[in-house]
Amino acid sequence: MEQFIEFVINHPALTGAFAVILGLLIFTELRKGGQSITTQVLTKMVNQDNAVVVDIRDKKEFARGAITDSINIPHASIKNRVEELEKYKTVPVVLVDAMGQHSGMAGKQLKEAGFENVVRLSGGIGSWQGDNLPLVKS
Repeated sequence: MEQFIEFVINHPALTGAFAVILGLLIFTELRKGGQSITTQVLTKMVNQDNAVVVDIRDKKEFARGAITDSINIPHASIKNRVEELEKYKTVPVVLVDAMGQHSGMAGKQLKEAGFENVVRLSGGIGSWQGDNLPLVKS
């Protein structure tokens, strides 16, 4: 700990730059559509908190395999179909996409529509499959 304090005192420019970059990173992550969660947290949320899973992949990808009881609303049309999710405004909503790339924007749109608790599955359905968790095909 002494060395850390000594470093901060001896290098204020580096320490300041690090603090600014860290602050900007945190700010950027918070502006995205909710925090990222793991597959274990998703499972816990569905089982204990009655979370609803919204799969924002296209219908073809959704048909190949999806998380049990998930609702499919493609990310391109989520803004137009947000009324389908109105009854879930007070429960946790977990967004799932292919690899975790589109869920941030969809989450932002849901938060703007008044959803209280929106989170994203980190790594999308790829992480779900990577953990060998079950998928249902339609």
